[in-house]
Amino acid sequence: MGAELIEGRTTAAAEGEVIVFVVGMRINNFRAVRSWWPVFRAMPRMLEELSREEGSGLLGFRLRPGMPRVFEVIQYWESHEKLIAYASAQNNEHRPAWTDFNRRARAGKGQVGIFHETYVVPAGGYESIYVNMPAYGLGEAAGVVPVGRRGERAKDRLAYRAG
Repeated sequence: MGAELIEGRTTAAAEGEVIVFVVGMRINNFRAVRSWWPVFRAMPRMLEELSREEGSGLLGFRLRPGMPRVFEVIQYWESHEKLIAYASAQNNEHRPAWTDFNRRARAGKGQVGIFHETYVVPAGGYESIYVNMPAYGLGEAAGVVPVGRRGERAKDRLAYRAG
């Protein structure tokens, strides 16, 4: 994750539609390690696989600390088609992890929970500003440009259309 400070005002260089995928787990019983530990370990393997695979569709991700029981990852994707293709591909890390989770969830009776939310955000439906920040969030995933290229105010950036 980029840690180099970028002075001044920048905005995400994303063009067109953006897919935001929020995924995570909640440990409902810390003592039930056999239920939650495999789930906890599966996400880094999937993120590594996606980061390594050219054309996977994953633009970037951010691990987000949550409550002591919750672990969450925000992911940015090129398209919802690529996200769905990864999730359903038989030869990737996701399918065996999902199968294992379902087996353990039935046996563990609620010891661990998982969640995901997918947002398909059309062009003109998002904007960002980063002031004296390292690349972060969508800006880290898509790169950043000076604010002036997209508009000085949020309403201008929301109206921006790549031309």
